[in-house]
Amino acid sequence: MKDMADSVVPPQPRDYHGWNWSGFFTLYQREIRRFWKVGTQTVAAPVVTTLLYMLVFVVAVGPARQAVDGVSFGQFVAPGLIMMAILNNAFANSSSSLIQAKMMGLTPDFLTPPLSPLEQVSAFALGAATRGVVVGAVTAIVIGVLPGAGLGIAHIWPIFYFGIGASLILGLAGILAGLWAEKFDQLSAVTNFLIMPMTFLSGTFYLVDRLPEPFRSASHYNPFFYLIDGFRYGFIGHADGSIQVGVIATALLTIGLFLWCWHLFRTGYRLKT
Repeated sequence: MKDMADSVVPPQPRDYHGWNWSGFFTLYQREIRRFWKVGTQTVAAPVVTTLLYMLVFVVAVGPARQAVDGVSFGQFVAPGLIMMAILNNAFANSSSSLIQAKMMGLTPDFLTPPLSPLEQVSAFALGAATRGVVVGAVTAIVIGVLPGAGLGIAHIWPIFYFGIGASLILGLAGILAGLWAEKFDQLSAVTNFLIMPMTFLSGTFYLVDRLPEPFRSASHYNPFFYLIDGFRYGFIGHADGSIQVGVIATALLTIGLFLWCWHLFRTGYRLKT
């Protein structure tokens, strides 16, 4: 018996310097299944809401509006509505996931397993980005078949770049909000007083160049403006601002928010008690 005990090899500690693909994918898959189980609420409802916006602007307002940048008002406003759905749903996914875990005492589910802060942030951000991209893709398909929308593609790369970039940025912003908020009222305040105003005041339904000063200049400091403008550029081939600035700003904002989230997870900000 002693010889057998001596021959048993003790379990080796996991190398935390390597990437835990299994744990990362499990947490990512958990975030996907979380919103997919209630797809009627998380996917179908945003699509219906966007279609209602589209019907109001195209059917009721559209005929009275002149062409914008050489395209119909429906073609102009459709990409903005799609991007708005992407932004709102990516933010909602990560923020609601973290606030629910904190309020229900479920944070050990992802803090106890051998996952590094880098893996945790990546899984939450990619899960939120996946929901944003899925909702955006479904919305684009549905809007594309609507009469009067005339949704075409002028450049494919801005659609992917700004669509995925917007999903990651708002997914990371949702992580920050979910970590900071201690109850749903605080999370709702961020959505209603920060995310929604920035979305609506970023040129979703109009050209910012037609705004009077100082609102026109102020709009160019809104990061959502570059996300929507670049995304729209991929569909209609015309941008209201600088595409180069938008590309750089999107990349820097994504990296900056990711590093911020990583730091908060490393320190256990409002996660570890």
